[in-house]
Amino acid sequence: MTLVRCEVNGVYVAFSDATTVPLVVLADGDGRVLPIFIGIWEAISINSAKIKEVLPRPFTHDLFVDLCVKFTITLRSLQIDSIENGVYYAQLVLVSDHHEEYLDCRPSDGIALALRADIPIFVDESVLAAAGQKSDELPEIMDLTAFLQK
Repeated sequence: MTLVRCEVNGVYVAFSDATTVPLVVLADGDGRVLPIFIGIWEAISINSAKIKEVLPRPFTHDLFVDLCVKFTITLRSLQIDSIENGVYYAQLVLVSDHHEEYLDCRPSDGIALALRADIPIFVDESVLAAAGQKSDELPEIMDLTAFLQK
């Protein structure tokens, strides 16, 4: 497995004739992007973490990070390691008492946690090869914040 470090390029809404769908776009820094279609609440949570918005009450992702801190569990990284039939699979890498543990998670939840905990996001090269694309190949998209303000 070859892991490539990626950053969150942004949270968007993609448009087509049939639907409007939120997506998060990861970038590998080498010209490839990885669009991942997600739910609206996950998009809002990721966007909130990306812009470092502090809400009056914690989202579930904030609660998870707080729980890890209180119980001395370190969030080390997120690994998006496979794609099967258009579904991405990911694992959070956690450390407690010098013991590393992998926790299965949806990539959208993992990204929301990674941004809050300021941990790296890695994507397996095979996933980027299968689903990565150039920025100009993305569908028509609009920034989520701009979309919500319409």
